[in-house]
Amino acid sequence: MQHSTVTAAGGRFHVATAGSGPAVLLLHGWPEYWRTWEPVMQRLGDRFTLVAPDLRGFGESDKPAGPWGAEDHARDVIALLDALRLGRVGVVGHDVGGAVMLSLARASPERLAGLFFFDFVYPGIGPRMGAPGRLNEIWYQSFHQMPMAPALVGASRDTCRDYIGHFLRHWAHRKDAFDDVLEDWVDNFLRPGNLEGGFAYYRAAHAGRMAMIAGHAPAPQPISVPTCVRWAEHDAIFPVAWADRLGEVFTDLDFATLPDVGHFPHREDPDRAAAEIAGFFGRILPG
Repeated sequence: MQHSTVTAAGGRFHVATAGSGPAVLLLHGWPEYWRTWEPVMQRLGDRFTLVAPDLRGFGESDKPAGPWGAEDHARDVIALLDALRLGRVGVVGHDVGGAVMLSLARASPERLAGLFFFDFVYPGIGPRMGAPGRLNEIWYQSFHQMPMAPALVGASRDTCRDYIGHFLRHWAHRKDAFDDVLEDWVDNFLRPGNLEGGFAYYRAAHAGRMAMIAGHAPAPQPISVPTCVRWAEHDAIFPVAWADRLGEVFTDLDFATLPDVGHFPHREDPDRAAAEIAGFFGRILPG
């Protein structure tokens, strides 16, 4: 694993790279940073050059001064690709990373050879996101917009561990997926600015989320970049039933359900996750 600091879009980004071959970009979600992809990178380095940045606000990358949404992150990613002198790449992501990929695919489809998603928010979920039976799952998205949220979560190492650990366990089907790295995750989110930096995405996404829940979100233009979606069978936050409208978003879609995993397939079953990624990009990326 190699680590570097890359200047792009007026900021400094920490980037982890491994392997050799066609380039595949890995975009993490919340509450994560580049290390969430480490098991997959260890399994794919013989076939691809894996590039895993910390998004702005996360890990060792610079922090935004205010709300920072999917379109902002997408602009960062394009600038990062330019700085790394990468042309067309494959992209893998989920959660926040998946939202960034949607913006990437609409803003710069010519830079993307293919898109590989694990579970993520897309407009077809619609009002289901805020249905009464789901409110106990999405409360954190409102809490993250509160000015007091970083201070409360970061009040001590114990409060940070309890908060971050809750989501890593609750959203996973295999509850021990992060047990061996939990203290590293706590160290990461206790770095100056990292709680605020991660919460900045939810502050930026709030208006769009409310429009989606209210059924007022405009219908987006379909995405024609070749796309593979592998939705976890047991995702506690994004139920697999919500994948039913993906065909309205992607015109070239390969969809399947991943059994026996929750929200973090890349950590819960990295062998299967890596095999799925390799199978898709092995078909569409030049050797």
